[in-house]
Amino acid sequence: MNWIQVLLIVAILTLLVYLLRSRRSAQSRAWVKVGYVVFVLAAIYAIVRPNDTTVVANWLGVDRGADLLEYALIVAFLFTTLSTYLRFKDLELKYAQLARSVALEGARAPHPR
Repeated sequence: MNWIQVLLIVAILTLLVYLLRSRRSAQSRAWVKVGYVVFVLAAIYAIVRPNDTTVVANWLGVDRGADLLEYALIVAFLFTTLSTYLRFKDLELKYAQLARSVALEGARAPHPR
């Protein structure tokens, strides 16, 4: 097993555990922002010095730097997709609770016949 395979598996499992355990705290939201900034800085560096991505890719057992970037984008896509799904699931639950609350507040007792 290459280093990149181990690294990708660990990254995906870490993101999964992170998203499922601590996505509501302010600290976890801050780490997401820090991770995004690091990802953007790494992307800018890869654009300015593309040969360095090939060197890092070879060190990790990947043939080309473009393949390494593709793997990083796959992990980022999985993180974004799962994060968005969980966020929408939470919003759906909040809307359902709000609808129940409004319905109960406006409910009237049935009139006797």
